[in-house]
Amino acid sequence: MLRLHDTLTRQVVPAAPTGSRILRVYTCTAHETAGIADLRPALLADLVRRVAERAGLRVLACRNVSDLRGGDGASLDADTLALNMRAPEHSPRTSETMGLVIELIGRLIERGHAYVTPEGAVFFDAASFPAYGDISGKPGSVSDWPLWEPLGDAAGGGAGAVWDAPWGRGLPGRDIECSATPLRFLGARFDLYVGGADLCFPHHERARAQSNAATGQEAAAHWAHSGRLLFDGRPAGAGGVASLSGVAAAGLDPLAVRLALLEHHYRRPVDLTWDALRAADEELRRLRRRVAEWAESPSRPIDDAHAERVQRALDDDLDTPGALRLLRDLEADESVAPGSKFETFLHFDHVLALGLPADIGRI
Repeated sequence: MLRLHDTLTRQVVPAAPTGSRILRVYTCTAHETAGIADLRPALLADLVRRVAERAGLRVLACRNVSDLRGGDGASLDADTLALNMRAPEHSPRTSETMGLVIELIGRLIERGHAYVTPEGAVFFDAASFPAYGDISGKPGSVSDWPLWEPLGDAAGGGAGAVWDAPWGRGLPGRDIECSATPLRFLGARFDLYVGGADLCFPHHERARAQSNAATGQEAAAHWAHSGRLLFDGRPAGAGGVASLSGVAAAGLDPLAVRLALLEHHYRRPVDLTWDALRAADEELRRLRRRVAEWAESPSRPIDDAHAERVQRALDDDLDTPGALRLLRDLEADESVAPGSKFETFLHFDHVLALGLPADIGRI
């Protein structure tokens, strides 16, 4: 069964509760137009889903789509599809769930965790949540943060960009949607909150404070964070070469990005380079050729010994670098029949999702 490093407790724990047959996962993604860096936490959530489903769990996934301050989630949707990530059951736009946001802010005010200013702003009272800082390990004094920001009639960027609330016209703060969305679609207690390490502080600290203050309990049982992602030493934000469209424009298979990231443990910082992506593209094409060659051989059962080792690596905090090394060991093992290699590689491609059968029938 899958075990993951919990950022909150600093321990490797089962992803799903003992005896549970369902795993509820929330993924915090980009708050603006998506870049490659935003795809890394989405990849982590996709790997969790695929490994859990192979173990017989039903996964209920939810992902936020911020569309109030730029971007509508279209690029993120297209990029995750290009990287063979499965679509979540719920991916509401913030603009579609404003009622949920306003309701949650009202609940925090009623419970004494938030207050309204004379100008119509609403702030979370940081002093009301002493556990702030537990995820990031940065406890201590913290300023109150906005849950609702008042705007005049002409502000907000156009029709529909400003909403009416009991406190006045305005926009929600940048953190509240990542409490309102999972609480609505996954329930007051869900299993896993997935995000990038760059948003751990303060965004995820605020999201935890808001959710726990509203529900009176630990809303997310566990937290998992992907490591920071750079491109040629620079932040891999939106646009330019640090976008998936830039990779495709360079003539590389988008799934080379997925393979390049799988070569590193999800918790480790990664600095991608063009050389690394070109090498991943070449390796991806080589593996597809090998799978196509094995497909011509008589069918054989999965190689249990190799498959068990690969599965152990995946279950052990998603050790994808280890799993890939073990698959390459299988590739080189001359004692294993080609048909068995074929079935074993296809079995694990359901998790790795690299499109390894793509060249079957083409050679």
